[in-house]
Amino acid sequence: SKKPESQQRQQMNQQAALTLSYGLTYGDARRIRRTYPAVEEISPAKIVKKEVRFTDRSQEVRVVGTTPSWFTLVKRKVLVGRVLNPIDQRRRSEVCVITEHLARQVMGGQRPVGKIILIDNRPYEVVGVIASQSNAGSGGVQTPDQANDIYIPLSTARERIGDMLVKRTGGTVSREHVELHRIILSVDSRPAVEPTATAIGRMLKKNHDNADYAMSVPLTLLRHARQTQRMFNIVLGSIAGISLLVGGIGIMNIMLASVTERTREIGVRRAIGARRSQIVGQFLIETTVLSLVGGLIGVALGVLIPTAIERFAEMPTQVTGWSVILSLGISASIGIIFGLYPAYRAASLDPMVALRHE
Repeated sequence: SKKPESQQRQQMNQQAALTLSYGLTYGDARRIRRTYPAVEEISPAKIVKKEVRFTDRSQEVRVVGTTPSWFTLVKRKVLVGRVLNPIDQRRRSEVCVITEHLARQVMGGQRPVGKIILIDNRPYEVVGVIASQSNAGSGGVQTPDQANDIYIPLSTARERIGDMLVKRTGGTVSREHVELHRIILSVDSRPAVEPTATAIGRMLKKNHDNADYAMSVPLTLLRHARQTQRMFNIVLGSIAGISLLVGGIGIMNIMLASVTERTREIGVRRAIGARRSQIVGQFLIETTVLSLVGGLIGVALGVLIPTAIERFAEMPTQVTGWSVILSLGISASIGIIFGLYPAYRAASLDPMVALRHE
């Protein structure tokens, strides 16, 4: 009789060794809700991959077991029907809300609301359809939902799916004990976001032996993204400034060479009565026209290149009217600023010396 008991104990030890327990817990969600008064809404979520079937169509999707607060925090337009409500949560109802993209893929042109779909071979009634999440991010902040999500009450997911996930790889069976995969929350004011996040981080660290979780604060991520963008703008602005400086020096050298070549012409104009201001105006007009022509070429390239990128690479681009006006204004300013010295040098030539120039 001892041998079967020994084998059974050994088998239990092997199962315990193969069971990996990690992640957030229901206790974490309760403590956050009760401890921090700044927390306005909180929505724990259990996320698993399951097969969804409707008639002869099947697809593996993300099943999100969550609370009604999810739809307050992750705002998506309700297209048909309704979202989950507290009654569904309290009764552990076998109902679900699906995304528009999933409804088209699994149900085709049929009206989804009221239909029964099978999630892991269990029937669930579709009570609503929401818009699929947009692919466009918000300042680099990742959205918590996907285009092919299906939502069921967290109480139902806890009862029907459970917290133990069994994975079979070859001849090995591994078990993962995960209560919650995500907790989304919002606070009542912007200044309270980061202090509350810091306090929650300390609480999680105290109640978790290992760092088996990760925190994401969209406000902090957005600030970092803006800082990166600001540095990127400074670098690009510096490069543009150096390019303008080099271009301005080039214009000045061209005009100085022109002054040297046209010394006799300047002397003749001064001899027949041209004033210094007229000589200065002549050369400033020439430098301004020269820089404006270069600016127009740059504007043409600046419009054509984004258009080609949008057409061939299918990346959205935008060229605003004020950017075109600003670039032309800067080009004209460069021509005037760097043309002043050659113009004044031409105007200051002595007419007699200029006429004797060979």
